[in-house]
Amino acid sequence: MCYGNGMSSPIPLDPAIAATVVLSDLLQFAEGGIVSRTLLSTPAIRVVLFAFAIGQELTEHTNSRRALVQILSGHCDFLYGGRWQRLETGTLLQMPPHHPHALRAVDGPCALLLTLCTEANAPSAVPATTATAAEANA
Repeated sequence: MCYGNGMSSPIPLDPAIAATVVLSDLLQFAEGGIVSRTLLSTPAIRVVLFAFAIGQELTEHTNSRRALVQILSGHCDFLYGGRWQRLETGTLLQMPPHHPHALRAVDGPCALLLTLCTEANAPSAVPATTATAAEANA
């Protein structure tokens, strides 16, 4: 099984430069394997392109980051929310940090875009400085 960065080229998106990539041009399938390619990586966000050959799977696991999974082509069976569900092309799945999940490319190859985001500290419910009506009119 092939797993990991399927290409020897550098990460295509520089976080300091606005740029575009054509996902279909970067997508590569490996017979009997999984190919992944990191497209962008910063301390706050990581974007990875995945291509799963038919029959490939990722066993149940969690991640400490919030995850967005967008199915780009094909379909897959995805375990989330405690049950297996079919995700079709065009589906976007959001999972909070530490949410158990797994994936199977059962009926054919499947491509997806994974975005992992570090959670920011929750803002305070009450602003640090608030003016009273008397102060605002002074």
